[in-house]
Amino acid sequence: MKYFGIHVESGSDLSAAPAMAVAVGANAFALNLADPAKWRSPAIADDVAASFRAECARLGFGPDQILPHAGFVINPGSPDARKLKLSQMALIDEMQRAHLLGLDRLNFHPGVHLRQIDPAECIRRISTSINIALRETEGVTAVIENTAGQGSNLGWSLQQIADMIAGVDDRSRVGVCIDTAHAYAAGYDVATPEGFAAMWDEFERLIGFGYLRGMHLNDSQRPLGSRIDRHAPLGQGTIGFDCFDAIAADPRFDGIPLILETPDPLLWPSEIARLRAAASLPPSLT
Repeated sequence: MKYFGIHVESGSDLSAAPAMAVAVGANAFALNLADPAKWRSPAIADDVAASFRAECARLGFGPDQILPHAGFVINPGSPDARKLKLSQMALIDEMQRAHLLGLDRLNFHPGVHLRQIDPAECIRRISTSINIALRETEGVTAVIENTAGQGSNLGWSLQQIADMIAGVDDRSRVGVCIDTAHAYAAGYDVATPEGFAAMWDEFERLIGFGYLRGMHLNDSQRPLGSRIDRHAPLGQGTIGFDCFDAIAADPRFDGIPLILETPDPLLWPSEIARLRAAASLPPSLT
């Protein structure tokens, strides 16, 4: 079963997120559990969490269809001791929020060395931060998202992600989210059949499909290997439809949230319909 979804901006009304996804024909969604630009956010009230869980149940969304996204201020590999501690605390907090909402995974950007520490040391810090977060939480998988490699962002290569996972003690609770635009910007040519096959062969060899917990389906405004993260609507960027049609039709990507982060919400219904058609599914849930 394919789970195609959108990133929902529901604000403080988390319980509105499932219906917002259904409104565009989605059967998956992503959302923020806290203010993504702040270190700390107000706690989720028990009644809010209960309402969210009830709406998910009413509309048929299970944990494997939802991919919450952690805040952008979090840098689990930070070279600054204070910001590293804040990042670790924020990662723990967001994983606890996910658990309260009945969710089983949390997607986050792995880390930035800011050219102040060696990349290998940054990777070690990322693994350590994941270990700390896993020790302080339960039931939620820490999902590392690949990056475009912009600036000093790490996680742009599959080898770097494999190295991060290698440093995690409990690998049953670590996973990976692959963003197609990030992969393309990092130099993986997912726009061609040969490049698409080569990247996923490398993924299986270095990491393994058992770690894949979600994907972000985005076209790219920028060319292959640009190292610049700029999303485009599906088929309107430099990647093109073939990549997304291939993902929709490939059973290796069944059973995980496949989330659109494309920039035009007005296009989400047609993008979802295109993906569902490629997967030989009905055109909509409604």
